[in-house]
Amino acid sequence: MDKNILITGGAGFIGSHVVRLFVQKYPNYRIVNLDSLTYAGNLKNITDIENAPNYHFVKCDIREKAALKEIFIKEAITDVIHLAAESHVDRSISGPMDFITTNIVGTANLLDVARSTWKGDHHIFYHISTDEVFGSLGSEGFFTETTAYDPRSPYSASKASSDHLVSAFGHTYGLPIKMSNCSNNYGSHQFPEKLIPLMINNIKNNQPLPVYGTGANVRDWLWVEDHARAIDTIFHKGKIGESYNVGGWNEWTNLDLVQLLCKIMDQKLGRPEGTSEKLITYVKDRAGHDMRYAIDATKIKNELKWEPTLQFEEGLTKTIDWYLANATWVNEITSGAYQTYYREHYS
Repeated sequence: MDKNILITGGAGFIGSHVVRLFVQKYPNYRIVNLDSLTYAGNLKNITDIENAPNYHFVKCDIREKAALKEIFIKEAITDVIHLAAESHVDRSISGPMDFITTNIVGTANLLDVARSTWKGDHHIFYHISTDEVFGSLGSEGFFTETTAYDPRSPYSASKASSDHLVSAFGHTYGLPIKMSNCSNNYGSHQFPEKLIPLMINNIKNNQPLPVYGTGANVRDWLWVEDHARAIDTIFHKGKIGESYNVGGWNEWTNLDLVQLLCKIMDQKLGRPEGTSEKLITYVKDRAGHDMRYAIDATKIKNELKWEPTLQFEEGLTKTIDWYLANATWVNEITSGAYQTYYREHYS
């Protein structure tokens, strides 16, 4: 095999798409999928490639440094694509310590194991992060790769810390690092605590559609398969030591997005137009809720020739079709602990 690539968090939402792309596109790479299988990690996300000859799954928590080192040596890991993270802002507000130990300590463990086991400059440590590290925008402007960090939630602070650690290991130890910061992802296999799958599932079941505050908060949306292509592009063509912003040029207020989902779902379910909008329920705003995120993805377009492929309504339609066709997956993942969490946050 040309490379033995460790992809962390590869049973999660974004990770499963990245693992699938690399396994199928690069048969000469051996892909080692490392995931601790928390509530958001689901091996059923990747059943289609689990028997591929160049694929191997390892259950491990990145907070366990000794286990990580053993995996690096046993699997002869040559490169890392680091996606493992606690990622839901609401959960970080109610329980910040898991975010600190996983996103900060876990990333430090990976970096230190890579630093101590790799020799030479033929390796890549690629760290994937979020636009939330840059804080909140007003009605104008965009986040660029040089925007100052200004995290506002325990989640974004933990990701900002991990970004700085990656940069520091690159600068101090010469670790060959790459980074990217992406906007909100959407698509298939996303855990239904996140906005789009939550709303799809609730519309289908005629349940309230909880919208924070007035719904005026703005997010930039990126189709997850476009993000996976961007990760592929940055891994292979991005410059060592560089950071790239990955966005969809696709801003929507939360309320406008939910209303669009209602419109498409009414069409799909054969309901009169306007039926699902009646389910919209305004709930108390999230603590410290950032008003607007918007990414300037000019650098990756100009330097690496990547740009998003789907218009938003097309991407939403594909996403809705997947969730409607995979009711068993949705029902299995929304049972048990998730229901308790849902009641605590959205009742």
